[in-house]
Amino acid sequence: MNINKQSQITADLQIGPTTLGMVRFFIYSTDAEVALDFTPDEADEIAEEIQVASKKARSITEKENSQ
Repeated sequence: MNINKQSQITADLQIGPTTLGMVRFFIYSTDAEVALDFTPDEADEIAEEIQVASKKARSITEKENSQ
C-alpha cells in the first residue's frame, strides 16, 4: 500500500510501556488488533522519524497555504 493512498479503515493507536521494559504500539480497529513491541532505543528512533515526517508535512501545508 502506498503511504499516500487514502483508506476507509479507521483505527486507534495506544502507546505505552510494557512490564518487560518494551514500548508497545497497540493498534486496533473493529476488524483487527496488532501489538508491536520495540526496545526503548528503537522507540526513540521511531519518535525521531515521526518528528522528521511531521516537519516535512508541516512545510508542505505551509507552502500550499501561502500560494
